[in-house]
Amino acid sequence: MRKITITGEFIKLDALLKFANMVSSGGEAKIRIAEGEVLVNGEPCLMRGKKLRTGDTVTLDNESVEIG
Repeated sequence: MRKITITGEFIKLDALLKFANMVSSGGEAKIRIAEGEVLVNGEPCLMRGKKLRTGDTVTLDNESVEIG
């Protein structure tokens, strides 16, 4: 599992997917989230604007990142 460091209080899910290079574009992030392919803390998340904070984990295609 990779660790991603953010500077603010939170990062939105779609922005994290792009920042962590888990998707190639915002459009891809939107589709993958809408189809329930993205897990946040082990649960499917359909909210692309979900605020992620330190300690949250995001998984897509068996690749996981933790917010640090």
